[in-house]
Amino acid sequence: MWQQQINEIKQGHTKTLARCISYIENEVTGYEDLLQQLPFSKTPIIGITGPPGAGKSTLVDALIGLLVKAEKSVAVICVDPSSPFNLGALLGDRIRMSEWYNNPKVFIRSLATRGSLGGLHPKIIEISDLMKIAGFDYIIVETVGVGQSEIEIAGLADITIVVVVPEAGDEVQTMKAGLMEIADVFVVNKADRPDADLFVKNLRLMLMPAGINDKNNVQVIKTVASQKEGIIDLWTAITDYLNQHNENEKKSWLLTEKAFYLIQQHKMKAIDKAGLKQKIEEAGADFNLYAFIKNYY
Repeated sequence: MWQQQINEIKQGHTKTLARCISYIENEVTGYEDLLQQLPFSKTPIIGITGPPGAGKSTLVDALIGLLVKAEKSVAVICVDPSSPFNLGALLGDRIRMSEWYNNPKVFIRSLATRGSLGGLHPKIIEISDLMKIAGFDYIIVETVGVGQSEIEIAGLADITIVVVVPEAGDEVQTMKAGLMEIADVFVVNKADRPDADLFVKNLRLMLMPAGINDKNNVQVIKTVASQKEGIIDLWTAITDYLNQHNENEKKSWLLTEKAFYLIQQHKMKAIDKAGLKQKIEEAGADFNLYAFIKNYY
């Protein structure tokens, strides 16, 4: 059933890709069959995360421009906060990236977190796996930058870029442990602001005590994304890292978590919540819930 769609996606049919993303996103009947037929692909995923207001979208826009100029194709997944009313992407079509929507070498899709506590779309792994077969040279995933998403993106992406601004000293200190573990490259954006050099110096010092800077060679790149400054240096750091690191050791952790979740969901399919509620009502008010659960199986 799905082989024709897969072939069309591999041939670069973006309308088919967009339609199949919607199938996965909305869990249309049979979408699991589509996923099970996907061929393996090594298309690199570049994860970009960081606190709100750091300029992630502007940075992505600048990277798109650099890639298009180099005759490379790129797909971008923007994970946005959800509207509390319709669960759609609150930011929707990114204004800063609007010039790329009709470019044949660029594919952009906004996804809502849909209440996912981690800050990533609940189907982000499936959607990124689908996009990997579409023949793009690179895939960029930009997260909404709240809490756990910084950790999750490290498992999904082949390289994780953490974007901060010079005023984020206290924020970086608060999130230090998580950020230091997942960042492959730090970007200090809006580096034309006062005290940017001092912030960069302090950030590098924060990387050094645990030997992180020496062990993993975490680079700190200064950019002014709105002016396209530092973007070439950032891309050099990205390509150097991708060339030196063929495997993402964090990915097995994320896939294990995802596999556990999918198996759990599959096992729960046989349980009807309405029927469960009826049995609880029949059991009366005074009963042991845990013994009930054991007997239910």
